[in-house]
Amino acid sequence: MPKRVLQGVVVSDKNDKTVVVKVERRFTHPLLKKTVRRSKKYQAHDEANTYKIGDTVLIEEGRPMSKLKRWVVVGAVSPAGEVVAG
Repeated sequence: MPKRVLQGVVVSDKNDKTVVVKVERRFTHPLLKKTVRRSKKYQAHDEANTYKIGDTVLIEEGRPMSKLKRWVVVGAVSPAGEVVAG
């Protein structure tokens, strides 16, 4: 089974080798037919402490590294939409 890849924004980089990434998803409400935004925060592994608050990054499922950390940062997304490996 392929690993899931999500795109989000770094909201915290205070922990060592860890960033907190906020991933937002949009969907149409089944009854009201209105677009709804929901967000969730994921803790992701950042080996070199490269990413800072405000960076748009791609995260991928990985092995459990701690109680809450099960994602790994793949790379940053540039404003043009290209993935920059970090």
